[in-house]
Amino acid sequence: MKIVRFFLSLAVLALASAFLIAPASAQATRTWVSGVGDDANPCSRTAPCKTFAGAISKTAVSGEINCIDPGGFGGVTITKSITIDCRNTEAGVLVSGTNAIIVNAPAGAAVHLRGLDIFGVGTGLDGVRMVGQGQLHIEDCNIERFASNGVEFLPTANSELYITNTRIAEAGAEGVLIKTTGAVGINAILSKVEITNSGSGILVDGTGNTVAMNMTLTGSLISGNTGNGVAIKSIAAASPVRATIVGNTISANAGTGVNANGAAASGNGSAIAFLGGSTVFGNVTGVSNTGSGAVQSFKNNMISGNVADGTPLTAFPGPGGTPLQ
Repeated sequence: MKIVRFFLSLAVLALASAFLIAPASAQATRTWVSGVGDDANPCSRTAPCKTFAGAISKTAVSGEINCIDPGGFGGVTITKSITIDCRNTEAGVLVSGTNAIIVNAPAGAAVHLRGLDIFGVGTGLDGVRMVGQGQLHIEDCNIERFASNGVEFLPTANSELYITNTRIAEAGAEGVLIKTTGAVGINAILSKVEITNSGSGILVDGTGNTVAMNMTLTGSLISGNTGNGVAIKSIAAASPVRATIVGNTISANAGTGVNANGAAASGNGSAIAFLGGSTVFGNVTGVSNTGSGAVQSFKNNMISGNVADGTPLTAFPGPGGTPLQ
């Protein structure tokens, strides 16, 4: 009988240990932060965490962090697929002297940032800095007052960038910088983006890359920047940079509204901007090409009121080589 009791006691202890260990090691699919939370909490709805950094370690891969109420939730480094969605309240990410959000996720990852107020107080480095791989989605965000870039997209392998309904202001360098080295394919889509009062609006820099990079900009405002509005750069036809720029207002920039820069020795086709249905107004130069770069127009733009409107504008070839008007 004593032997039976002994083994029953062991079984009870083992079961109790399992219940004690599981909650500590498990990660939740959905976690929560609150302005009055505590990172020692499990980040549940009734016991939320205080910061994104505290919550992310308790959130499973492909899980989601939500905000219960307004607060400043601090900078965070993201190393896995995750969604941070705080569109229904004030979700502040305020930093000084450092990057606000670093994304260093593995291949195949998808990171979604929604409804964040990312503020650099003039000394923060980048608002969002991508140095990993996969997809980065920035939606319904406000990014302002960073000493370097609002968004810096520097992936290490084929990756995608999506920015939607987002305001970027007062970045010391680029509002959005898309750049990489090596053989890295990039597809970037920016829609309903406002970039103002920054060093420049958007720069797609393929000078260190060896494969194609593509950027699409639609329905956006790029205005009041101290450099170019939208610029693309490439050094070789084998690593082309293409930008489709449709339905935008590019105005009052102290550089060129739209510039395509291809190195003179690279041959035609290294950097081409396709411009359609856009207003290019009040810039120092409206449109320009450098070296072998080309701005190809659908001939339905309003390019006027710049100090120099800029030439040449090449008609975009339609079916059978007939230019579209």
